[in-house]
Amino acid sequence: MLSTVHPPFYFLAAILFISAAFASESNHKYQPDDPLVLWVNKVGPFNNPQETYNYYSLPFCHPSGDAAHKWGGLGEVLGGNQLIDSQIGIKFQKPVDKATICEIELNEAQATQFKDAIDRAYWFEFFMDDLPIWGFVGEVRPKIKGDDQHMLYTHKSITVKYNKNQIIEVRLALQNPKPLEVGRTLDMTYSVRWIPTNISFARRFDVYLDYFFFESRVHWFSIFNSLTMMFLAGLVSMILMRTLRNDYAKYAKEDDDLETPGSNLCERDASEESGWKLVHGDVFRTPISLALLSALVGTGSQLAMLVLLVILFAIVGMLYIRRGAIVTTVIVCHAFTSFISGYVSGGMYSRHGGKKWIETMILTASLFPFMCFGIGFISNAVAIFYGSLAAIPFRAMVTVFIIWAFISFPLALLGTVIGRKWSGAPKNPCRVKTIPRPIPEKKWYLKPSVVSMMGGLLPFGSIFIEIYFVFISFWNYKLYYTYGFMLLVFLILMIVTVCVTIVGTYFLLNAENYHWQWTSFCSAASTAVYVYLYSIYYYSVKTQMSGFFQTSFYFGYTLMFCLGLGILCGAIGYLGSNLFVRRIYRNIKCD
Repeated sequence: MLSTVHPPFYFLAAILFISAAFASESNHKYQPDDPLVLWVNKVGPFNNPQETYNYYSLPFCHPSGDAAHKWGGLGEVLGGNQLIDSQIGIKFQKPVDKATICEIELNEAQATQFKDAIDRAYWFEFFMDDLPIWGFVGEVRPKIKGDDQHMLYTHKSITVKYNKNQIIEVRLALQNPKPLEVGRTLDMTYSVRWIPTNISFARRFDVYLDYFFFESRVHWFSIFNSLTMMFLAGLVSMILMRTLRNDYAKYAKEDDDLETPGSNLCERDASEESGWKLVHGDVFRTPISLALLSALVGTGSQLAMLVLLVILFAIVGMLYIRRGAIVTTVIVCHAFTSFISGYVSGGMYSRHGGKKWIETMILTASLFPFMCFGIGFISNAVAIFYGSLAAIPFRAMVTVFIIWAFISFPLALLGTVIGRKWSGAPKNPCRVKTIPRPIPEKKWYLKPSVVSMMGGLLPFGSIFIEIYFVFISFWNYKLYYTYGFMLLVFLILMIVTVCVTIVGTYFLLNAENYHWQWTSFCSAASTAVYVYLYSIYYYSVKTQMSGFFQTSFYFGYTLMFCLGLGILCGAIGYLGSNLFVRRIYRNIKCD
């Protein structure tokens, strides 16, 4: 149905999305008796938020002729919205006592459809003047004898509050339930009541915000918890800095005692050195799979900037009040921050002497988008099989691909070229030896795999309560609006991640293991592993989701989120460890 309203030139539409993402609230004004459109959107089981279908997939009163469709943008389509004009006659400030929408003469198939929907607690969503309205299809009334009776709500009582010439609030009450019996004729009716109010237009979305839930003591406790984790990470970092000062004093004393004219301080006998200084000749060795690591670090840097920009735009522009605005902003910001991924990846690859920069650039530009595409393709196939609105239309896919091909990819190429040119020649504090030094066996807790898995515990501890609020908003029916909390938690996450990764890198180098690059990345990225494990607990304990459709969507999109979080944290951890390693080896004497 959306094909009737999609513009023919999707690249032009993609450009228009940019302005739509940052537009202010629409100031809708009406005169008395101006017609209003009640848009019907979707219907689906209450416990499965993503399992939604066209409202008219149930045998409700269909509008006559070719009803108008409303398409609000790319984000709205990707969010599974499909607004259709209900053709219910509503005029501004004109009350309706009771009017008939249509009459439904129930046949066996229609009665069965409604009964199945009521058994699964189907809810529906309407919109009037961009304000959402929700309601249930019907209810089940137990009988003293015999089977339970399924009741369908046949009357929609709409109450509209207005301030002068603007609509402030719309409420829906469902009344007059009738039993579903084959051959029975149901009179579907509606009424409209208008109530003046002094609430300003700018505050009309306040009624949808759950202040008690999001600004509760638990949410403030999450901030305190995150600050505590940051304090612990800072305390460990201070201890590490004191240990480093002792190491410097020790190495300086050894240099003074053992230095003789013409001697090479970095080629002394191994028995005279210990700890992290012993691997100075290998610590700057080119890591394995340099192209992949460069692409991951570049992509993670881009995602960090993307998250920061989206949070700031959400704070300034209150994007939560517009359907699909957050999704549109994410797509647009991701396209325009691709320069950062190319710049960081190209510079890192060039500094390590990489030669296949074109392959690295392509990997950087396509790694995360194609991972998301793969997960989305599987989820989309499931949605198409179920006939759900969650299925992404083909033209929306083409639009996203055009944005990637004509904006994201060229910017990644430009960033890679500039990053290669400005990176300069590799300048390592210590010369890399020709023959790699063997890595001695250490205790189990100093192995890279253990260091990597332990590195994500503190960062996860700093965000897991905020993750709960995010999950509640996305997988349930809460409207997330506390982006100030999210900004603070995100900054704390970055600080804790850097501190913990640096400590892990120090322990690894002190164990004479110089493979710190991938270990530092994986140590920070393991935060996403704990988030995914938490998502399994959340699904099992905190939700009532069921069925293959909702389960595949939940774990598929949660996997997509965790992959992005892992790459983001991994890049931040690697960059912090890289600065740390270069700083400590710059302050020792070596050739």
